[in-house]
Amino acid sequence: MSHIIDETDRRILSVLQRDATISMDALSELVHLSRNACWRRVKQMEEAGILKARVALVDPDALGLGLSVFVMIRTASHEPHWLERFEAAVKALPEIIGAHRMSGDLDYVLRVRVASVKDYDRFYQRLIKRVPVAEISASFVMDDIKDTTALPT
Repeated sequence: MSHIIDETDRRILSVLQRDATISMDALSELVHLSRNACWRRVKQMEEAGILKARVALVDPDALGLGLSVFVMIRTASHEPHWLERFEAAVKALPEIIGAHRMSGDLDYVLRVRVASVKDYDRFYQRLIKRVPVAEISASFVMDDIKDTTALPT
């Protein structure tokens, strides 16, 4: 189902990205629509896959996962079998919260959350046992200047 996003949809998305628990009454008031019209638009965007999920964002520090790491990977293999093994490893390792195939000098960048450098080393050992890589390096985040899930609307 195709859905063209207009300014009203963008206002709805902007509010929902900040707080998906908002009531339909409050949302409709903020975006200047009737409750039913607002509800229909939200349902249409869910059906079209524009609204993929409504989730709770958890503070990583509260779970003891205060260390954020970007892992840069270069591979010597671009064979389908290697990619299958890599994708399986990414899905199996819960510390990986984002995995991206890149253009340019790097092949992949992983976003990883762990408690400490020691925990990162344990993660690293498990990763390289699952899939061979030509080169791997990590950068530890010192400070999150901006870290959001909200897309510009």
